[in-house]
Amino acid sequence: MPVSFEVELDAAVRLLCEGGVAAIPTDTLYGLAADALNSVAIERVFAIKERPEGMALPVLLADMEQLSLVAREVPEAARVLAEAYWPGPLTLIVWRAEGLPPRLTAGSATVAVRVPDHTVPRELARLLGRPITGTSANISGSPDPRTMDELCAQVGERVDRVLTIGPAPAGAASTIVDLTGDSPGLIREGAIPFTEVAARLKAD
Repeated sequence: MPVSFEVELDAAVRLLCEGGVAAIPTDTLYGLAADALNSVAIERVFAIKERPEGMALPVLLADMEQLSLVAREVPEAARVLAEAYWPGPLTLIVWRAEGLPPRLTAGSATVAVRVPDHTVPRELARLLGRPITGTSANISGSPDPRTMDELCAQVGERVDRVLTIGPAPAGAASTIVDLTGDSPGLIREGAIPFTEVAARLKAD
């Protein structure tokens, strides 16, 4: 008999509370979920991915309210874009809050945040009561897994749990926009065209 959505979700939350790492579907790609405020869990994510030390980890939020847990301040541009595109494939870079695990932001003064349009990561963050990591579930330098088989082949034996619940990812990475400068800067073009994002800010 298939495990229910609630049972698997509850088991994953308990795992994250204990510092574990789970591979999960998101709206964009498969990701590695860990408690974003747990230094030990962050170290495990880096080890699983074999991720270079100088690369920060993006953060997934349950909702806009959780932004205050990781951001020092929320610029008006972030509020405008969050209202327009969250939940969705837009990652915003803002000034980080004090006290975040140094490895989460790779020593940077900024943090990348997003509210995904997918029940699994949002519910994990909501039930955990804290944001989770949202880095792609691949070995650094390897292709992003597009199917469950590809996911398990890359990281299935490295993570504590692979969640098979919820819709499969759409396969397009999020657009990343830096809001820490005088004007928004494009870091990565993804599912949402940057021209559309810039036009949204100008229209506000």
